[in-house]
Amino acid sequence: HVQLVESGGDLVQPGGSLRLSCASSEPVFSRRCMGWFRQAPGKEREGVASVDDSERATYAEFVQGRFTISRDSARNILSLQMNDLKPEDSAMYYCADGVSECYGGTLWSPYYKYWGQGTQVTVS
Repeated sequence: HVQLVESGGDLVQPGGSLRLSCASSEPVFSRRCMGWFRQAPGKEREGVASVDDSERATYAEFVQGRFTISRDSARNILSLQMNDLKPEDSAMYYCADGVSECYGGTLWSPYYKYWGQGTQVTVS
C-alpha cells in the first residue's frame, strides 16, 4: 500500500512562487506516472501536471509555462514548482500515484489509485 504525504502549501502573493512536494514511503517497482491535481471550492477536481519515470511530463494548458513537475525516482518524491502564481491557482493540491504502466504522464484521474490528503495553496 502506497501512502502519499504532500507538503509546501502556503499563503502567497500573486506573482509569487511555491514548491510542493509529495513523498511516498512505499515505492512501487514498476514504470508508472504520478501527478498533481487540484480542487477549488465549488469546482471539480482538475489535473495540473503529471510525469512518468523518465521525467516526461504532461501539463494542463492553464499552467503551461508556469509550473514544472519533477520526480526523484530513487527517493520516490514528486515535486511541483509553481511560479507566477495567480489567485485562480488557489486550491487544495493533491498528489496522486498510479500502479499500471504509463508513459509521458496522464491527467486522466481514473488512472490513479493512490491519493494524498492534500496541501492548501492560497494566492491572495
